[in-house]
Amino acid sequence: MVEKRYEWRDGAVLEDHSRRKHQILRNYFFDYITVRCQIPQMERFRLAVVDGFAGGGRYVCGTAGSPVIFVEELKNAITAVNAHRVGQGLKPIEIECLLVLNDSCSDATEQLRANLAPLLGDIVDTTPQLHVKVEYLTEKFEAAYPKMKLLLASGRYRNVLFNLDQCGHSKVERHTIMDIMGSYASVEIFYTFAIQTLLTFLRGTDPQRLARQLRPFDISIDDLQDQTKGMTKPAWMGAAERLVFDSFNRCAKFVSPFSINNPDGWRYWLIHFANSHRARQVYNNLLHANSSQQAHFGRSGLNMLSYDPADEGGSLYLFDMSGRRNAHDKLVTDIPRLISESGDVIEVSEFYEGIYNTTPAHSEDIHKAMIDCPDLEILTPSGGERRKFNTIAVGDVIKLKTQRSFFPMFLGPTAKKDTD
Repeated sequence: MVEKRYEWRDGAVLEDHSRRKHQILRNYFFDYITVRCQIPQMERFRLAVVDGFAGGGRYVCGTAGSPVIFVEELKNAITAVNAHRVGQGLKPIEIECLLVLNDSCSDATEQLRANLAPLLGDIVDTTPQLHVKVEYLTEKFEAAYPKMKLLLASGRYRNVLFNLDQCGHSKVERHTIMDIMGSYASVEIFYTFAIQTLLTFLRGTDPQRLARQLRPFDISIDDLQDQTKGMTKPAWMGAAERLVFDSFNRCAKFVSPFSINNPDGWRYWLIHFANSHRARQVYNNLLHANSSQQAHFGRSGLNMLSYDPADEGGSLYLFDMSGRRNAHDKLVTDIPRLISESGDVIEVSEFYEGIYNTTPAHSEDIHKAMIDCPDLEILTPSGGERRKFNTIAVGDVIKLKTQRSFFPMFLGPTAKKDTD
């Protein structure tokens, strides 16, 4: 598969998968700012955003590209945050943001400068609490990465967001992703790639492993000769999702391996890497607010990749209300089973750390399932019982009740004794 290149000189065409991806990026970045600026005592927030394949800023149709989206949502977010703070009688917050914008095409960089100039000028004139500094680079990403690290280190940025929207799969090395995720106190990555190039790589480097991964889905390596064969079948996406997760799950604590949803075929993956369960929780919730932008095929409760096509009928999870109802039903049984595997009680914070890399579920559905499950009780630090899902907090504990309704699910010593 030949990796295509956007021709920014004549104007790049916005494709549907990019439009969907940009909607997620726009909404997530706004939420990222507003969530990080919730502390009432906070008066200043500093972050750096690195766009490794920045492009020209706008497509030929005039639609904003990722660098313009970042600038627009910085302004939208600080306006919303400070309007709320003023209403609470709090001092307005100030945001300092370093934008590191790189593209290997000099034409793209020149267009980007021109497209950002009026937006940056407007911020200076209208939003004095927002301070944006821009650094432009014009190199291939891997060559530019050491310079990016120096810029972030010299500014002592602890909050860092990378957007790596490459064409194909080969322009960002896996060890670079791991280095990014291990270098900053608070870091997240949005990483885009075409699945076919990953399949080609795996086929050339480890064909036996690739064959094993594809076999349960009745897909052979020979089927990959035709890059479009099966790409529109949900089961194909399930196989590809496992390959993606297996390839990248060591890069970060939380890896979101969902495909960009496209009726014409699941060809592009948008992966979100994070080291915080809270970041993954926000990302899952955002996907539900933008249902059908990304898709998952398999289980919708916990252990989302444990689906076996030979044993159960799979389903396409589009983060919509139908999917949420199905997820809730599975969570009601999945959660007590997980608790029983470690004993009879678990802290909510530990529970989050253990589940958020293996579930596409919305946080509300997880909390509702915890309340609705007849075998669980949610206890506060003082020993009181939570009765409403929206009051559950990270300091609470989840406990199996002594009298349980689904004993066959629990195979420990207590369950055996009770069923004798």
